[in-house]
Amino acid sequence: MTYLTFGDTFPDGHFDGALSRILELQRDNGAIPWYDGGVIDPWNHTEAAMGLSVLGEISHARRAFQYLVDTQLKDGSWWGQLGSAVPFDEVEQRFTGEEEDAGHHIRDTNFAAYIATGVWHHYLITRDKVWLKTMWPHVKAAMTFVLSLQSEHGEIRWAADDPHTPEDDALITGCSSIYKSLECAVHIARELGEPSREWTAARARLGTALREKPHRFDRQWESKARYSMDWYYPVLAGVITGAAARKRLASKWDIFVAEGKGCRCVMDQPWVTIAESAELTMALLVAGERKKAEALLAWQHQWRDADGSYWMGYQFEDQVAWPAEKPAWTAAAVILATDSITGATPAAHLFAERPMVEAAE
Repeated sequence: MTYLTFGDTFPDGHFDGALSRILELQRDNGAIPWYDGGVIDPWNHTEAAMGLSVLGEISHARRAFQYLVDTQLKDGSWWGQLGSAVPFDEVEQRFTGEEEDAGHHIRDTNFAAYIATGVWHHYLITRDKVWLKTMWPHVKAAMTFVLSLQSEHGEIRWAADDPHTPEDDALITGCSSIYKSLECAVHIARELGEPSREWTAARARLGTALREKPHRFDRQWESKARYSMDWYYPVLAGVITGAAARKRLASKWDIFVAEGKGCRCVMDQPWVTIAESAELTMALLVAGERKKAEALLAWQHQWRDADGSYWMGYQFEDQVAWPAEKPAWTAAAVILATDSITGATPAAHLFAERPMVEAAE
């Protein structure tokens, strides 16, 4: 097994392969698909962009953010998935305003909100306020779209109310991620001297719903509790903090974590996924469990391919990398987790510390 040395910088050359993987997947228009021939979605695309930012590939990261600018819809949202599932001639039509033929696509609220996290993260590294100002209208439009779908109970609908997304329901993982994105959006607004009171209030309502109103989630579909993300995301996003966060992570640790391997994606499958393991690493840091975080992240480097890129996951009963894909966002998740532990960049604290406190807002 390959272990990282946790100093204040990355081990020399350790992420060369992961970086090469992201760059080889990035298209001329800035888009970063999941993997070769894979789809593009705004969330995982932004995750990959943040990985580029951490490794100092600023121009490539900005091409990725420009792709978000170029493909944002009029209401501030994005189509959920583009690429192999959608002919690109149709995609071009949709981005020029002919959106009525996109009935089988989803305008996901979590995907839309994540631009705020990516933009704030990039700004923490570059401190380029001119660039931040150029991104502000797009962050604002995205958050306006997202919060238009917040209910009176505080939760946020999983997607726009379109004919092909009839379920008026909310996801714990998605809403937790939005909670983090709202934190970042507020930081952006404050940095630029823009109003943020409505966003802080919306974030507080969302936090209350996630902590105190479990009945507002998974109302119209089967519970997602078998997925590890529902377990750790409220901690990663700062919805649940302190002793309560540590208690939550301890409660299902033996269910979701395979010792020496990583975090299962689904509790009843012998399959660890590297991105979920990296995210759980950051959730552990937020909860103050640094030693566990370091150990969990150290396990992930055995799942690197010979070229230095990371497999999506490992099926440990069959002892095979599965699926046989090396996603850009998997590489980025490991890079972000490593930055969170080492403190190598000025953005390292974003996924490693307790976020802004609702009561202080």
